[in-house]
Amino acid sequence: MTRLLPLALAPLLLAAAPPPGQGFDVERYQVTLRPDVATAAVSARERIILRATTSGVATLDFSPNALAIADATIAGRPITVTRTAQATRFTLPRPLRRSERVTLSFALSGTPARGLTATAGHLYAGYFACDWMVCRQDSPGDKAWFDLDLDLPAGVQSLGTGRRVAMRGTGGGLVRHRWRATRPYSPYLFAFAAGALPQRGRDTRHGRIMIADATGTARDVTAELAETQAMVAFLAERAGVALPDRRYAQLLVPGREAQETASFSLIGVDELARDRDDPAGAWVMAHELAHQWWGNLVTCATWRDFWLNEGITTFMVAAWQQQRFGEAAYRRSLDIARARVDQARVAGFDRPLAWDGRYPSLRLRRAIQYSKGALFVAELRDTMGDAAFWAGLRRYTRANAGGTVTSLDFQHAMQRSTPHDLTPLFRERVYGNENDAAAITPGRPRPPRPSPLPPLP
Repeated sequence: MTRLLPLALAPLLLAAAPPPGQGFDVERYQVTLRPDVATAAVSARERIILRATTSGVATLDFSPNALAIADATIAGRPITVTRTAQATRFTLPRPLRRSERVTLSFALSGTPARGLTATAGHLYAGYFACDWMVCRQDSPGDKAWFDLDLDLPAGVQSLGTGRRVAMRGTGGGLVRHRWRATRPYSPYLFAFAAGALPQRGRDTRHGRIMIADATGTARDVTAELAETQAMVAFLAERAGVALPDRRYAQLLVPGREAQETASFSLIGVDELARDRDDPAGAWVMAHELAHQWWGNLVTCATWRDFWLNEGITTFMVAAWQQQRFGEAAYRRSLDIARARVDQARVAGFDRPLAWDGRYPSLRLRRAIQYSKGALFVAELRDTMGDAAFWAGLRRYTRANAGGTVTSLDFQHAMQRSTPHDLTPLFRERVYGNENDAAAITPGRPRPPRPSPLPPLP
C-alpha cells in the first residue's frame, strides 16, 4: 500500500477484528467481467472455489460492496445472500465439513463505490478489488489464484494480473482478454486496466519490463525504462529472487496515484514529475517496484504485520538511492523517515511495529509502519553488518516467496544470519512487551513454508 497521500485506503484505522469469512480458505477466484470503460459500471459472473478449514461452516462472509448480486448457487443449489455494512453473506443449504471443497457462483452488476477509476478512454483498478468483485479485502493471508476474463470492445487494450493467455471474439463486437495469475495473490492486489494503452518495453535478463500510458498523451519513457531496468537488477540481487513472473509493467495514470498490484503498478504522472525534478529523492518507481517482492510475493499474514510490507519496501527505496546516488541520498531518506516518526512522538503516538490496535490517522499509521519500519530495518543493517544483513534479507525472501509471513518469520531469518542476539532489538522495536518476548526466542519451531525458489539466473 503505497499512496503517501490523504486518501481513503484500507486498512487505515482498523482495530484488531476477525476478518470476514472465518472458517474457510479461498483457493481460486474466477471472474468474467464486462466493464464500461466510460462509466466504470460492471456486469460480471463470478465463481469462488473454497475449502472449509473447520466443520460446521454455515455461512460464507465476504467484504461488502455496492454491487447487486443475483442467481447465487452452491453446487447448483440456490442460496440466500444478505448484505450488511460489514459483510456480504452467503447462507449455505447445509453446514460444510472440515476440508470440504465447494464452488460458489453468482452474477454481479452495478457501479463500484471504489476501486475503479474511469478517465477519458481509460479504466483502471487499484487496491479495492472487492468493490468490483466479491472477495475478502482484509484477509491478506488468504492468498488465492485469480482468473479474469475481460470482455472489451474490439480494439481496446488491457493489462491484468499475471499473464494474458488468450484473446478471442465473443460476438457483438466484444473481445475476451483472458488473464491468469501465475501464483496465488492477496485479493487487494487483483487489478486490471483497459483502454488505449500504448506500450513501450524491453527484454532484459531479469524479464520483460514495460511502461503503458493511460494518460492519453504521448511521452518519451526511454529514461524511465532504463531506470526501471537498473532498479530490477538491484532489487533482484538484494532479494535473492528473480523478478516475479519475469514480467513487470508500470501504468502511467493521471494525478498522484502510487499503488502496487500483482504484475504491474499504477504510477501517477504528477508523482513521476516529482521524481524527475529530484532524482536523488525519487521514491514512486522504486517503492512500487520493490513491492513486487516485499508485499506481493512475500505478504504479511494479517495487517498487524503490515510493516513487513511497507517498512522493508521503504527501506529498500533508501538502499536503492544509496546505490544510485550515494551515501548522502541514503542518509537523507532515513532522515525523512526519522522526522515523520518524531512528529508522531510529538503527537503522543508511538507504538511497536507489530501493534494490533487502532491508529488515529493515516499519517500516524504511516509514521509507524512505513517510516519506523524502515528505520528498524536500517538499524538491523547497522547491527548485523552489511554481509550478514543482506544474507538475512535474501534468506527471508527466498524462504517465504509465494507465502505469508509474520514478524517472527523475519526475526528467524535475520537471527540465523548473525551471531548477534537480535531478541532485545525485536522486543523493543517490533513487539514492545515482555509477554511477546517470551514467544520470539530464535529456537521456536516455524510452520512449513513454500519450497525455496531456484537461484537467480
